[in-house]
Amino acid sequence: MPSRLPLFPLQLVLFPGEPVPLHIFEPRYQQLLADCLAGNQRFGITSQPQPTAGTLGCIAEIRGTQPLPDGRSNIVVVGERRFVVGGLLEEGTPYLVASVETFEDTPGTGPLPAERDELRALATEYRDSLALLADSPGPPPNWSDDAELFTYQVAAIAQLELEGKERLLASRSTRERTRTLLGMLPSLLQIARGHAAVHVRSRSNGKGHPGHDIVTDG
Repeated sequence: MPSRLPLFPLQLVLFPGEPVPLHIFEPRYQQLLADCLAGNQRFGITSQPQPTAGTLGCIAEIRGTQPLPDGRSNIVVVGERRFVVGGLLEEGTPYLVASVETFEDTPGTGPLPAERDELRALATEYRDSLALLADSPGPPPNWSDDAELFTYQVAAIAQLELEGKERLLASRSTRERTRTLLGMLPSLLQIARGHAAVHVRSRSNGKGHPGHDIVTDG
């Protein structure tokens, strides 16, 4: 059944279960935030700047807010369910409001155990390489045991162009999304490995010889 949802178009794709920090500074989105906090604390994020009927997005639940001067705010949202826009509503608000319907993956489209295991191995190495690059302390979050949510976790960390992320969000088959990620991750992993290796060397002495000082005569 269609439901009303305020929209926040952004150049990003939000996946279910993904936490994202946002800085709210435009007056129209300051109003959107105020209205959402006074209501059910949810709005929709779509990567299309001018959403129309058929545009896809993900519901964002506000989990934390930090008010700043001049009405600005830092907030943290977490993705909930995906949605498709049925049409825009005329409500006189400074931000867009749409009629949307949520959707899930089609039942019975889970990946084969071997596919899931392969993706988990690739994604773990990829995640660890990204953590090295970011100097991330502490253990990484655990992968979900739910196959659909697991694919969203992998899609969220994948450093892809917007179009690739949109393709993953649009898929209604967990197995199809798994296979798509299996096709994308090897090249992403190769790039991440290379960057991580350079980063580790640069943190030693900048010349790829960790643990050894260069001594010159004179």
